[in-house]
Amino acid sequence: MHPSVIVIGGGLSGLAAAIRLARFNENVLLLEKHTRIGGLNSYYYRNNRLFETGLHAITNYAEKDVKRAPLNRLLRQLKIKRDEIGFRQQIKSEICFPGQASLVFSNDFQEMHDDICSTFKQESQGFSDLVSHLDSVDPFTQSPYLSTRTVLSNYLKSPLLTDMLLCPMLYYGSSWENDLDFKQFTILFRSIYQEGFFRPEGSIKVFLDLLLSRYKEFGGSLRLNTGVKRILSRSGKINGVVLESGEQLNSRYVVSTIGLDETRNLLGEKKDRGGSRRLGFCESIFQLKDTSRTLLPPDRTCIFFNEGSSFRYEIPETPVDFSSGVISLPFNFKGETSSDGFVEVRTTNLANYQLWHTAASDPPAYKTLKKECAAQSCSHAEAIIGRFSDHIVYQDSFTPVTIERFTGKHEGAIYGSPEKVQDGNIGYDNLVLAGTDQGFLGIVGSMLSGVSVVNQHILPRI
Repeated sequence: MHPSVIVIGGGLSGLAAAIRLARFNENVLLLEKHTRIGGLNSYYYRNNRLFETGLHAITNYAEKDVKRAPLNRLLRQLKIKRDEIGFRQQIKSEICFPGQASLVFSNDFQEMHDDICSTFKQESQGFSDLVSHLDSVDPFTQSPYLSTRTVLSNYLKSPLLTDMLLCPMLYYGSSWENDLDFKQFTILFRSIYQEGFFRPEGSIKVFLDLLLSRYKEFGGSLRLNTGVKRILSRSGKINGVVLESGEQLNSRYVVSTIGLDETRNLLGEKKDRGGSRRLGFCESIFQLKDTSRTLLPPDRTCIFFNEGSSFRYEIPETPVDFSSGVISLPFNFKGETSSDGFVEVRTTNLANYQLWHTAASDPPAYKTLKKECAAQSCSHAEAIIGRFSDHIVYQDSFTPVTIERFTGKHEGAIYGSPEKVQDGNIGYDNLVLAGTDQGFLGIVGSMLSGVSVVNQHILPRI
């Protein structure tokens, strides 16, 4: 039996698109090339313990009564009740530029507003004017790239404050070096600062299991360990796909959530990146006994830091740039408890894909480099949150090569191509693009991306 709609990619965007489709058409097939759904936000087991990949915190928190909030709109579209997820809000997070300034933010935007007005008194009016301007912007209208740094210079005179505002946004969503499109900035400002962080009760596996269960309840089908070799097209119309096994599946519509260049590759098109460079990251997980949590900050969920005189968000000339990054303490959410006797510290830094790709050709050298970089990342984190390395019982690291291998993202670039296709249309009558390269950001944004392209391009036709 051939499906009416094929969704390529079982990440969160693909899952959301598939659920939305299955509500109205049971003949939907979701294809995932790996043995587990989740994509960038999945999990694996070591020492009989589940470790999450990707998930630090989910942005766009909103209370139940905020009907138009992205989170609540998403849940309505997917027919998921809030109490099925359970919400653990962040305690508070920090932007830390040691020796220069520190700012805190929580799910109460007023706290950040007051902190900025206190720390940067001369910027109080400019920041207030910026917020007013952001509140009036519709980031989902089609418009050319506009430099966020250029816009911010009209409101803020302090390069330090500009860098501090940008640091979390770039690390949590930018595919551009040292800047991002102002539309993207507007989305991220709202989702990170004005709405805030949360995580679902339980692990990412619990959340993924809920999504998959809802999809199957609506009659959708899933095939794991099923990669797509080619998307079949003729005269601007998609006919179906050829799987890596050689099997051909015909379909009326295809939704691709694997990325713009990655989709073009399946279409046999030449990738055109316009000379753009893709950003990669290294992440290390340090597991400690729960008794060691007293060594760590009790009230910080995420810490975005920069040690340099200016903030540089770009591909480093070394395997890893340790001068800036994110420290995540996933146990510091309200109501979160350690159920298995362990807590984690996670560190994320910019990385050079080409250097890691070269190193991977020599497995022993690659393994040594990973260990050395994890140690350095740990050391930089300890300078900010205190010493914990003596209490590490297990650690693991991911490089851009790891991410490319397990997600298929070219060069392990988790935020995809700097080229975004906001309406999901890449030139085919019945193929649409969803996910990061559509320009939606964060986990909620990625899932809304899947829903939006289905609502706009497919459901009206079926």
